[in-house]
Amino acid sequence: MMEPAEDHRPFAWQPLTPHGVAAFAGATSGRLLIVQLAVAFLAALVLVWFVDKDWFPTVRAAIDQLPAQAGIRSGRLTWNDEAPRSLAESRFLAVVVDLQHSGQLRSPAHLELEFGRGDLWVYSLFGCLQIPYPSGYVIALDLETLKPWWGAWAPAILAGIGLAAAAALLASWTALACVYCLPAWLLARYAGRQLRFGASWKLAGAALMPGALLLTGALVLYALGGLDLVHLLGAWVLHFILGWAFVILGVLARPKLAALPGAKTNPFGPAAEPEPPARKRGSPSTNPFSPKR
Repeated sequence: MMEPAEDHRPFAWQPLTPHGVAAFAGATSGRLLIVQLAVAFLAALVLVWFVDKDWFPTVRAAIDQLPAQAGIRSGRLTWNDEAPRSLAESRFLAVVVDLQHSGQLRSPAHLELEFGRGDLWVYSLFGCLQIPYPSGYVIALDLETLKPWWGAWAPAILAGIGLAAAAALLASWTALACVYCLPAWLLARYAGRQLRFGASWKLAGAALMPGALLLTGALVLYALGGLDLVHLLGAWVLHFILGWAFVILGVLARPKLAALPGAKTNPFGPAAEPEPPARKRGSPSTNPFSPKR
């Protein structure tokens, strides 16, 4: 069995259907990269919108509550009040100062930043992460210094988040395609589909796009309050399952292999029984018990 050359390859332009994913196996790597860049740009844009809409207002509100004198020096937070204090809180983010980490101001927000005397505690659904303050730096946390700094650097921070997200997505898709391409190629061999090993990497890369778009849509619903954090995590797990599903369906949507004329038979297969020679008309029968003519 051999793979015939494809004279008329289907035009690869959308990876949202099994045949659309299968078409990328015969496309160039540049076309796949263009589609991945478009999806990565869309996902990064949604992430930037979410951070600017649901996190940055809380950060700005917390900055407005800062005292005239505060900062981190030699790994210690200088604060003018020992009592725990909530600076700002929303459904998504809360900022608290609790020098002793007493736990008196625990917030139901999905992410809580609690500034203590010597470290920052980050609470989330996954538990608590402790981050010690850097000992070799002086970080000003007073209102007069931090408010203009935030106003000047917030757009650059948003741009950095978007670029980092797009780069992380492209890197993860490249790595996942390297993992998925071998099972895709083996499935094609088993199912008798036209798919070279190098083309299986492009097919796997295209198969990841529906899951990425699903997760992007879930993030939009999460930002608008349509999903909670648990459902968002469920969508994150589901987008991996969807990737595998489109790999399998994309392979099965590839054209079937066809036996070429003159193809060699399997030498290890059972030998075919020779057909008996055709008897000429009027020739005597070899059966001794047949009636004589």
